[in-house]
Formats: sequence, structure tokens, C-alpha cells
Amino acid sequence: MKTDAVASLGELRASTLDCTACRLADGRTQVVFGDGNPEADVVFVGEAPGQREDEQGIPFVGPSGQLLDRLLGEIGLERSDVYIANVVKCRPPKNRDPRPDEIDACKGYLREQLTLIDPKVVVTLGNFSSKLLLNTEAGITRLRGTAYEWWGRYLVPTFHPAAALRGSAQVLDQMRYDFGLIQDAIAGSLGVHTDETETDAEATPAADPEQLGLFGS
Repeated sequence: MKTDAVASLGELRASTLDCTACRLADGRTQVVFGDGNPEADVVFVGEAPGQREDEQGIPFVGPSGQLLDRLLGEIGLERSDVYIANVVKCRPPKNRDPRPDEIDACKGYLREQLTLIDPKVVVTLGNFSSKLLLNTEAGITRLRGTAYEWWGRYLVPTFHPAAALRGSAQVLDQMRYDFGLIQDAIAGSLGVHTDETETDAEATPAADPEQLGLFGS
């Protein structure tokens, strides 16, 4: 085992259940901590729980989760092979975007999840997780299409599945390309793919990881 991740994640989950660090605690049904394989090579990081997630306490259980499962299957993975978490662990009212102070209050839990699981690849789904972990203001359209070297592992930004569900077939095709990068990163064969998407030159990890409050020195 990489660590005693099962027990450690359980302890971390328990510490979140009574969290009142931000206003989102007032309206939640339950904390949506994360779900999946504690020894996963791949961790997906979404934005925030929606209504179904809030009700069930599990991330990505609606249509977005079904699409995520489908894309995983296309690269030979199942949900049980990966771990899924969110930037914030409680549902924002009416599924609004998480606010900066809410992300700041919750990102320590994400840091501990990534530290305990220690994946080879982190996949950020959408703008909020991508901007947070890459420490950039560039949007997901500019960031995706590249596997970034990121604190001894790879980070692959891609669209949130909800964007593909409400968007064009092109968005889904681009997600499939990004999932190919995930597969290559796991296999150690990155560099096989090329993509014409223009990525942002400033979308690189901060010189000092403590700037993010995610990884210590």
C-alpha cells in the first residue's frame, strides 16, 4: 500500500462531517467528502456537489457521473479504479459557483486527500479545480489538451462532464482526447498525442507550492 490510506481517509472524512468553516455548512444535507479507490493512480477533482450528490453523499452520481463512467470505460478504467473528489465538499445554494472564500476554507481537505492517495495523475474537471491547482486565471478551454508536470505527477485539465452534456459533440471529442492523455500518463507514454489547442503559457505550477496552500515544501 502507498500509505495506510483507507484508515487515514476515513479519519479525514470524519473530521469534515461537522465542518463549519464556511457558509455552505448552513444549507447542506451532508458533506460529500469523496469516493473511490484510496490507492488510485488517478484522482478526479470536480467543482462542488449538486443536489443528488448532496442527498446521497457521493460525488458525480447524476448524468455527469454517468458520462464520466462512460469515458473511464473507454480507456479501460472503472469508477472503482479511481478516486473522485471536489474542490468544496458541500453543495452551494441552487448549485451556484463556489466562492473564493469557500474554496479557500475547503482546499486543505483536498490537499490531504491528494497527499494520502498520492496518485500518478490528477484530473481537474472544469474551471474551478483547474484554476486552483494550476494557480492560473486561464480558462479550461485554453488549459485543456495538455498533461502538465505537477509536483512529481501529471495534471490533466478537461471540461466538466456537464459541459459536454449541454454542449456540442466537439466538447465530448475534446474530453476523449484528454482522457487519452490520462491513459498515456498512467502508461508512461506521454508524448504520443499532439493537439492543436492553444494552451496558456502561464498555466504552470507556482514556483512555491505553499502559494497554493496545497503542498508543503
